[in-house]
Amino acid sequence: MFSLQMRMTLLLTALFGIVYAIVVLIGTRLGIGNFYFYLAISFGMMFLQYLIGPKMVEWSMQIRYVRREEYPQLFSMVENMAIQARLPMPRIGISALPIPNAFAFGRGLRDGRVCVTQGILDLLNPEELRAVLGHELTHIRNRDVLTITILSVIPMILYRIAWQFMFYGGNRREREGGNTFLIGLAAFVFYFITNLLILYASRIREYYADRGSLELGNKPSSLATALYKLVYGSARIDKSMVREAEGLKAFFINDPSRALMEIRELSQLDLDRSGTIDTLELAALRNKTIRLNFADKAMELLSTHPNMLKRIKALSQHI
Repeated sequence: MFSLQMRMTLLLTALFGIVYAIVVLIGTRLGIGNFYFYLAISFGMMFLQYLIGPKMVEWSMQIRYVRREEYPQLFSMVENMAIQARLPMPRIGISALPIPNAFAFGRGLRDGRVCVTQGILDLLNPEELRAVLGHELTHIRNRDVLTITILSVIPMILYRIAWQFMFYGGNRREREGGNTFLIGLAAFVFYFITNLLILYASRIREYYADRGSLELGNKPSSLATALYKLVYGSARIDKSMVREAEGLKAFFINDPSRALMEIRELSQLDLDRSGTIDTLELAALRNKTIRLNFADKAMELLSTHPNMLKRIKALSQHI
């Protein structure tokens, strides 16, 4: 876990530096030269993200928090694993999104929220659902829920800055030359860089959350089967609905937009065509070498989630 925390700390430092650089550029262009002003604005932006991040997720995901009486089995699973992980009981929500999936978010350990879509409740059996919930609780335990909540807002801010200065700064450009456009261009470059960094952070945390689910007593085959079913479930969803959730997929346990491509790879794992990935099939995968072509590597670089075949391969090392 030290490696994960160190990587996340370095990533936060890099992203804060980028936000600070953008604030300095804009402040300098506006004739503001006070270092402490830049520092205060940078911290203010991060604090604002901290405050509004969970509300933005709730609104985007169409979340309704539920009571124990409504979903007793779901509450029991989360409660038992939260005790095992020594976590405060998180709030439990149901998302109205049709995509079968689950996610966690919040401001910290005492503000954790674990949410599932109705689609995943209809798709997975209790063991598989428990494995997915263990994955999400590990996100809370690792404190990377807060990190990803904050980080996900940074590219949105940079994109808005870039758009404003590049395309709506015409009058200023006429008076002040091309500096306004250059600020917008710099913001766009930083927007691209921060996106790559956040994608990298997201992929790291998925591997660690998978491992954490196993530490909470879930079987590798249960989590592997859950991931397998989620790929197929996502592939059956209308493409327009998947596109609507494009900006939210960093929170999901798998990337629904890659489901159609992942089906071809994962179908090779289900040797008996049972619709599940059992221990014997995981053992067979453990002894295989996975080689990705250039296109697959590029796709993973630009994805919020690891290549699914690599991810299930990692699970096979724990049987």
